Amino acid sequence: MIKQILGRLPRKPSKSADNRDSSGGSTPSLPNASTSSRSGDLLNSSVTDLNSQVLPGLNPGLNHGSRYPPAVSLRLNGNLVSPPYEALPSFRDVPSSEKQNLFIKKLNLCCVVFDFTDPTKNLREKDIKRQTLLELVDYVTSANGKFPENVIQETIRMVSINLFRALTSPSRENKVLEAFDLEEEEPVMDPAWQHLQIVYECFLRFVASPETDAKLAKRYIDHSFILRLLDLFDSEDPREREYLKTILHRIYGKFMVHRPFIRKAINNIFYRFIFETEKFNGIAELLEILGSIINGFALPLKEEHKLFLVRALIPLHKPKCIAMYHQQLSYCITQFVEKDCKLADTVIRGLLKYWPITNSSKEVMFLGELEEVLEATQPAEFQRCMVPLFRQLARCLNSSHFQNFFFCSTFNAI
Repeated sequence: MIKQILGRLPRKPSKSADNRDSSGGSTPSLPNASTSSRSGDLLNSSVTDLNSQVLPGLNPGLNHGSRYPPAVSLRLNGNLVSPPYEALPSFRDVPSSEKQNLFIKKLNLCCVVFDFTDPTKNLREKDIKRQTLLELVDYVTSANGKFPENVIQETIRMVSINLFRALTSPSRENKVLEAFDLEEEEPVMDPAWQHLQIVYECFLRFVASPETDAKLAKRYIDHSFILRLLDLFDSEDPREREYLKTILHRIYGKFMVHRPFIRKAINNIFYRFIFETEKFNGIAELLEILGSIINGFALPLKEEHKLFLVRALIPLHKPKCIAMYHQQLSYCITQFVEKDCKLADTVIRGLLKYWPITNSSKEVMFLGELEEVLEATQPAEFQRCMVPLFRQLARCLNSSHFQNFFFCSTFNAI
């Protein structure tokens, strides 16, 4: 009788059961990859090299978020699995109906990022990726139909994985940005440029292609993407900055909805550069883009654009390394004065505010810019700033480093 009563009592859970239930539920498992198609997609998206090491596809130092995180490496029975890296068939070898699927597969193949710090590593695989990237460029260039959304998404994914990376180099540590030092220092060339250049070329042609629908593409070329693209302007490789300049200008022209955001983001870069770091490699390229944008401003100028002149462009005369971007800055300033002659007084007084005291080479640059501004200045605006201007010129004449002979013609014209 007692045994029957005890048998009906609930048994104490075993320790193994406690361990299973302690997390509040079963441990989530990885998605089932039993089907061959699903397994193939996972293998293609795995960003690993042939030495079974996870390769950094995205820049961990950029905190703008990303739609495309680095692919997760595959594991089988606790061991890291690396897919074979083999060339895919040529577009000429498949029927037209299969070319789009092949294009996506080639994009996935190019999502593998190789280590170029060791020039002897993965030579065959690097060559396969380079040839595949060239095929992608040809496909985008010769496309004769609108790119569907899945193609746009995969293209931006491939571009993001390859381009968005940490911009680090030995010379970036404890670097003093003095103008004369920068002019003599050799720029750091990215060892992965043989792949990066083709990725940039592919992306440039993709953005410029009439087959790229801006309404679809803006979902993926979004604010987060643009911020990360702008961060790349800090690259020390001038070849990369040149591509970035052209691409951003194309994005500005094609995606009208992004124009205010791009201008604001560039402003923020300038503010950090002027008032915090005085370190950013791509100021000249950004000013080149803005020079073209300012040239297209409609009249009368918006108050937003005038504030940009006062708060960003004029204070750019403050940093010591102005020689690296002064030509582009001077062009932007002159464009404003030519657009609205009433801004001449604001510009001249701004130049006088940041006029160098002990830097003679910087003073020569200011004199040259002042000449260009005065050529676009009307007599009424000149009279407003005439007294402080001549006081500064008098100090320049008394200096042993003055170079003002080119002002004679300007003053005679006024």
